[in-house]
This record gives sequence, structure tokens and C-alpha cells, in this order.
Amino acid sequence: MSAYSNVLGAIGNTSLVQLNRVVPDGCAKILAKLEWENPTGSMKDRVAQAMIAKAEADGRLKPGYTIVEYTGGSTGISLAQICVAKGYRLRIVTSDAFAEEKRKHMAALGAELMIVPSEGGLTTKKLILDMIEAAEKIANQPNTFWTDQLRNGDSIDGYTQLGEEIWKQTDGKVNAFVHCVGTGASSRGVANTLKAHNSSVQVFAVEPGESPVLSGGQPGPHKIEGVGIGYTPPLYDAGIVDDVIPVPTAKAKAMARRLAKEEGLFAGTSAGANVVAAIEVAERLGPDAVVTTLMCDSGMKYLSTDVHQ
Repeated sequence: MSAYSNVLGAIGNTSLVQLNRVVPDGCAKILAKLEWENPTGSMKDRVAQAMIAKAEADGRLKPGYTIVEYTGGSTGISLAQICVAKGYRLRIVTSDAFAEEKRKHMAALGAELMIVPSEGGLTTKKLILDMIEAAEKIANQPNTFWTDQLRNGDSIDGYTQLGEEIWKQTDGKVNAFVHCVGTGASSRGVANTLKAHNSSVQVFAVEPGESPVLSGGQPGPHKIEGVGIGYTPPLYDAGIVDDVIPVPTAKAKAMARRLAKEEGLFAGTSAGANVVAAIEVAERLGPDAVVTTLMCDSGMKYLSTDVHQ
């Protein structure tokens, strides 16, 4: 039988598809990884699996422990899935700034939620810091393991396989990788892998136009969930990034809608931002190049928001 022993075996090996109608003439070919094919519908399954497996291996996480994390939703959903499969209790600090579907999904998988109020439903630096502070208080309790995604270097390894998949699926012909920065781990993991194969592969970081801190601007509120925390993430490595491209929330949402209606790809706002930036890169590199990016998660996670209304 070619069956996995549990749901965790289904993580990874997602499809790579070419974008067509949203890409202007004369651009490089743009290929997108459909990360919603992971079991919980997002790329975060990869990082959750890596953080838990490595903590188990070195003894930081033991049977009977409680896991705690602060999250906008996708990482929390992925951790909840891991905790179901492995038998851990999970406590999540999240906020009303993030889609209701994500909170319901975490709760459905058994996570215990603490909700930190936002300022008008917006992602801000203060909100992120408030969530981290709340998670840290819980983490001080006995027999508790804090995954602490923004500072956990194990998360980088969670995306090594993603980089290998891109390399193999493009037959080594990838010229650029474009992706939004949340924790910075995914860009770093993929970039390290691709550059190990070919040092000339270019890497482009994407951030909210309203909070362009990576490109030297000031933090500000925005509505691209899961990215743009308002300060430079500890895991972000500017040394592997060739350029930073700010994308305003409105453009990201508009592209998410175009992807659904013109490509049949039902994605979230961060995927829309990725594609806006990927098109800019594709215009720079020209028709002979190959640009890759990620459909980070499914639009099903945002039905209660205005992204697809």
C-alpha cells in the first residue's frame, strides 16, 4: 500500500504551475508553487513540522508538554495539525486582525485560543509585540515549549525541501525567486537552497507598501495577513536578498481577485502581493528568464474578508 502513516506524510511536493493571463507580454515566465496543496491549505505545514521535529529530537519538547505560539493563523493551524497527529496540547495567541476562518480552523483542530485585540482590524507593530508578550507569559509555565516562530532558526530548515522542489521542477532553470517576508524563514530557506545550486539565482523580498521597513521606510498598518510585522524579523537575512519590492495592500488584493477570475487560482492576499512583485521582476528580466513565486495559502481562508468580495 502506498499510504502515509498519518497526515504529516502529505506535507510538501506541491505543484508548480505557469501563470498566463495576468502576466503581460514580453515578461519572463512566472511559475507559482501551489502551497495550498499542503494538508491545512498553506505553506506553514512545512515549518510547523520542522520546528516540532527538531525540538523533539534534541529534547526541548517532551511527551506531555504543551506547545504555545503567537500567530496570525496559518502557522497556528499547521501547529494544530501536528499536535493532533503527535498528541500535544496547543495554546495559541492570535488576534481579531486576522481572518475568522483561521481562528475557527485552529479551534476545530483542538487549539486553545487567546485573542489579542487589534486597532481596527489592522496588522501593526504594536499588535505583533503584544501577541509575543502574551505568548511569552504562557511559555513561562512548566512543561511548555514555545515554538517562537519569529526567532526559531529551525524554521529555516522547514523550507529547504521547498527550494529543492523548485529546483527540480524547473530543471534547474530558475532565475529568480520572489516572496513576501513574514518571519523571513521561507525566503531564507528557499534562497539558500537555490543559491547553493546556482549562485546567480536572484532573490526578491516582498513587503506591504504601507509598511516598507525592509526597504528603509517607516512601519505602518496594513491588511496583508501573515507578513509585514512592522520591524525587521530576526531571521531575515538581507545578504541573500537582491532587492525588496513594496506592494500596497490594495494592489495585492486586486491581484488575488485577478488570479481567481483569470487563472482559476484561488489564493490569499500575500499570494497576490507575490504575483504583483513577480511581474515587476519578470519585466526586468525579460522573456528568456524563469521567475518563481508562491501561492502561500488558499483563498478559502479569507472568505469572511473583503479579499474575494
